[in-house]
Amino acid sequence: MQITLRILDGADQGRVFDELTPPVSIGREEGNTIQLNDERVSRFHVKIQEDQDKVILTDLESTNGTKVNGDEIRLRILRFGDLIAVGRTIILYGSEEQIAQRLADLRNKDADGVTLSPEDVENLSKAASLDFELSWHEDSDVQATLHSLQTPELPEGLSPGQAAQLSELLEYMHLRLRDLLETVESDDATDTVKLDQRQWQNILDLHARIALYLRHISDPPESET
Repeated sequence: MQITLRILDGADQGRVFDELTPPVSIGREEGNTIQLNDERVSRFHVKIQEDQDKVILTDLESTNGTKVNGDEIRLRILRFGDLIAVGRTIILYGSEEQIAQRLADLRNKDADGVTLSPEDVENLSKAASLDFELSWHEDSDVQATLHSLQTPELPEGLSPGQAAQLSELLEYMHLRLRDLLETVESDDATDTVKLDQRQWQNILDLHARIALYLRHISDPPESET
């Protein structure tokens, strides 16, 4: 797998790095695959690597952090068209052809989100070009469509123990959310729902636990020896 990175803004604006083979490191120091002239970028800021046919971006505990599509991240699966912000530098992930194909794939979903037949897809997206895809849209905000949250896929190749841990984690979230939903009171007259203070705090606690899980996944605590 080879990747393309294009710098849209910052001191290195206009530079294009294509046919890069992961792993790719980005930072201010010599020795990075991409060395940036940006004092707000850490010496070794982010790493991009391939894992199970996915491209993974990892923040290397940078001083000023990393954003993907405006969200602070520590670990993220990259998709063509994603915007990576490090320091004052904005980087676009993917070539024109790769982004055009992703837009075509989004366009070729029907209203219910079900993929169209191969014949329909072929008829709709022959010779997809970025100019055509950027000019075609039902929604005026093409960037919002490109950067919208997508349902993540479950990881593959897990060991039985890892699969059991993941199942236990999802079941825990599911049961807590189910119990919370059962306490909601609906008011049809005002088209609103009510949740008491204890359950609201329950939601905040669940949110905090998820944030902690995400941090531990991207930055595992050192195992005790």
